[in-house]
Amino acid sequence: MNFLNLWLPTELTYNRTYIRMKRTILLASIAIAMTACTQKNPFLQEWNTPYGVPPFDQIQLSDYIPAVKAGIEQQKEELAAILANPDTPTFENTVAAYELSGEILAKVSGVLFNLQETEGNDEMEAIVEEATTLLTEHEDNISMDQTFYERVKAVYDAPQSGLTREQQMVLKKLYESFTRSGIALDEAGQARMKEINQKVAALQQKFGSNLLAENNAFKEKFGVPVSAYPTEMTTCEDRDRREQMFKAYSSRGNNGNEYDNKALCLEILKLRAEKARLLGYDSFAAYQLDNKMAHDPQTVDSFLDRIMGPSAARAKEEIVDMQAVMDEDIAAGKVAAGSKIQPWDWFYYAEKVRGIKYNLDENLTKPYFTIDNVRKGVFGAAKRIYGIDIVPDETIPVYNEAVCAYRVLDGDGSLLGIFMSDYFPRDTKRGGAWMTNFVEQYVDADGVEVRPVIVNVGNFTAATDTLPALLTIDEVETAFHEFGHALHGLLTKCTYPSVSGTSVARDFVETFSQFNENWAFQKEILADYAVNYKTGEVIPDDLVAKINEAHKFNQGFTTSELCAASILDMKWHELTAEDLEAMSQGDQAANVAAFEEKVCKEMGLPEEIIPRYRTTYFNHIFNSGYSAGYYSYLWAEVLDKDAFDYFKQQGIYDKGLADKFRRTFLEKGGSEEPMVLYMMFRGAEPDPSALLRARGLVEE
Repeated sequence: MNFLNLWLPTELTYNRTYIRMKRTILLASIAIAMTACTQKNPFLQEWNTPYGVPPFDQIQLSDYIPAVKAGIEQQKEELAAILANPDTPTFENTVAAYELSGEILAKVSGVLFNLQETEGNDEMEAIVEEATTLLTEHEDNISMDQTFYERVKAVYDAPQSGLTREQQMVLKKLYESFTRSGIALDEAGQARMKEINQKVAALQQKFGSNLLAENNAFKEKFGVPVSAYPTEMTTCEDRDRREQMFKAYSSRGNNGNEYDNKALCLEILKLRAEKARLLGYDSFAAYQLDNKMAHDPQTVDSFLDRIMGPSAARAKEEIVDMQAVMDEDIAAGKVAAGSKIQPWDWFYYAEKVRGIKYNLDENLTKPYFTIDNVRKGVFGAAKRIYGIDIVPDETIPVYNEAVCAYRVLDGDGSLLGIFMSDYFPRDTKRGGAWMTNFVEQYVDADGVEVRPVIVNVGNFTAATDTLPALLTIDEVETAFHEFGHALHGLLTKCTYPSVSGTSVARDFVETFSQFNENWAFQKEILADYAVNYKTGEVIPDDLVAKINEAHKFNQGFTTSELCAASILDMKWHELTAEDLEAMSQGDQAANVAAFEEKVCKEMGLPEEIIPRYRTTYFNHIFNSGYSAGYYSYLWAEVLDKDAFDYFKQQGIYDKGLADKFRRTFLEKGGSEEPMVLYMMFRGAEPDPSALLRARGLVEE
């Protein structure tokens, strides 16, 4: 969770009996204090469900806020006990004790903020808004508690030779959470920081609600969900419809209606810039990057510039190829004379060029990629590489009938965790694809390891009345990508959730999801899962060759739009509070548009391409954890491609190397610095050109 390390346990037996006793007494007192109705609140009970999965069928909307409030009171009392301890502060009686706190909040947060993304409605949004306000205030109260900080600082300043490396990283993370939250500010500064955090949390929530409404309006107007936009733009022959769809898609949150996000974006940016200044940083980008692998905006800007140059150059070559095909359509009377490739033409004509160059038609590949086949491929690759088994289990509670649940077992039959898949669009689900946890992996107060409960969510092409769910090549890749995140969460072997699984630096976390993509179209993996649903035929070698040959096709466009979004994110967050205040005056729509246009021109983005996400629907940076961090996908791809190069050198199915990858990365989570782990695995720093080579933007 992003709020606090609410459910962090300790591996030590120190004081466990006392802590368990206090928790039992506290839970009992909370339950007695609740009304008869809320005494049955499932978040205040033990979960006697298979494998500790949330009892979704018992949870009512009315349960969330009482549970949040009860959880806050519980953690307040637990923290008060830590601060009242007269003994010299140690890792055990301060950091470890804090990590054991917040059991109720762990439960309710793990469910509420996940289901908001998949089961959203107006009532749920109102609940999340109230919960966010309560939790943000609670977080601020803890992160600015001077007495607590002094105890943590005393542990941090003491010799750490007696601590494990994981404990050192947990301590470092907790200490930095204080310094980065404004603990050193005076009373007025702290009050303003709390106010900023409250406002930003509310604005971000509103941004997400507006975008969901805009996405639903797009679907209502065009009959397809936003997630199907690339597919529709690829197959739609009606150029006028493509233009209408492009303009509607690219203006979401920028229509001057009740769901317009321009003012929200500027206000969020202003508040973030002010927060950074209060903490002594020149910009919010500088603040965000200070504890990441990249460390500073200059490094990221230089990194992105080196990618944009060859990407834009290749995109211009792709435009020439597409224009030649459009000219044939002009000659045939299918397109008006004098027409030139526009942004709404790219998907359509790129697919035509791909068909000509590689003789690859996705209508030929889709029959091999039913959702059941792809899921089998994702699971089969994980078994082949890591030796794990994924077994369906209908006894596991799920939150929607469309969700499938599985037990994930290690080679010795032991439970690694619970995995759920939720792959198809719903009106209640936001767009995109992601992985998240309902339950984190950790070691509890009794020394018992709690294994994680993880879900992959997607918006893949759904079945129709006449066809099963047939996935595009991109969707197949996305399924492998998100399961790479799931593997990171499932295979982790840490003691503290603050560093387990995907709890790593933002510009490191995508390494493992993107690494898993490399297996999707390996010939041997495809032979196990890509079977034509009509004929039973295994995908033929010539079609596999075409898929892999075409994999580097259109990478000028793909990389340019991704890099452009990353640069746009950085440039917004490199602005000062004064810059943003000036931009908020007058015509905000014109100012936002002018800034985007200026940034795109300066980066050299071809006019036929827009950033993958424009400002008013850039959910990653305005309602997620990727602010001044969207570059992470490209940054991590350098690591992922360099690591896979190593596999190719050793043999891509080398068991010893796969075991090393699992032990070094997937099991350790954030218990060591990212570059230290990478050097442990690779024996060298990553090669920056690995990304450009893999995308075909420079010669091998």
